[in-house]
Amino acid sequence: MEDNRIDKINYYLDIAETVAERGTCLRKNYGCIIVKNDEIIATGYSGAPRGRKNCNDLGYCTKKKFFPDVRHAGYDACRSVHAEQNAMLSASRRDMIGATMYLVGKRKDTEEYEEDANCCQMCRKLIINSGIDKVIIRKQSKKEYQLIHVSEWIGQDDLLEGKITY
Repeated sequence: MEDNRIDKINYYLDIAETVAERGTCLRKNYGCIIVKNDEIIATGYSGAPRGRKNCNDLGYCTKKKFFPDVRHAGYDACRSVHAEQNAMLSASRRDMIGATMYLVGKRKDTEEYEEDANCCQMCRKLIINSGIDKVIIRKQSKKEYQLIHVSEWIGQDDLLEGKITY
């Protein structure tokens, strides 16, 4: 008998993708869930801090307004808190130790998965400190993903080596 059930990794990535639909960024939205012992302990999506106007409300991207030609800078002008940060804020460290983070990013203009999606340097530092063990990121299709062992980020300190990646 054939088992047509979705595998667990894509099951959790699909949930993270649904969480991303709550995002309020006009350029791209990310959804994130943290799972431990096969139980979802937190979710997060990219959006403005509670009570503050988001870019959907304003009708323009503040980052693009102040830094129109810069791709990997101007984060201080961005109104959104990253999905990973929002998920970690909703969980206790005790629950995150040894957990897996699932992350999906989609572009608003094309609805395609974010090319070369990854965690930014700030999120990487927070993920390391949270105790999360693995990060799984959906890539170019529903079946493609990248598994990252957080210990690799500890061993490869891109900031010291001058190889900053996003």
